[in-house]
Amino acid sequence: MGQYTAEVLWTRDGQDFLDNRYSRRHVLRFDGGVELPGSSSPLVVPLPWSDAAAVDPEELFVASLASCHMLWFLSIAAKHGFRVERYADAASGVMARDGQRRFAMTVVTLRPAVTFSDERRPTRDTLLAMHHEAHEQCFIANSVKTEVRCEPVVD
Repeated sequence: MGQYTAEVLWTRDGQDFLDNRYSRRHVLRFDGGVELPGSSSPLVVPLPWSDAAAVDPEELFVASLASCHMLWFLSIAAKHGFRVERYADAASGVMARDGQRRFAMTVVTLRPAVTFSDERRPTRDTLLAMHHEAHEQCFIANSVKTEVRCEPVVD
């Protein structure tokens, strides 16, 4: 289908670094031109070395799953002739130790609330079936156990 990219940039900016008391704030750049401030989570690295106002990898993981599910759901609803007026999701993720005793995002819970307009609205069963189909189609949900490769650039 295609290749997707993201650029991550961190600089020391004069901090000692070797004392482990350095800012984890960095920049995330995407191919469309969007830049986001990134950081470690304050739950992982305490303030002031993390930035609570920036986006952390765990939040990006949860948001990626929620966004993918929403995009599939909207497509499925349109295909079935249901006009969606609003879609809101208060998604959350839990960090815990996995079966190998490593920290991992062990559960992500999506809580989509969908408002429909027009006279034609899905039944409860149809709504649940559309969410199930969106989950099955979601590229990100299907990728959670994907192979992650690390290929460092070495001078």
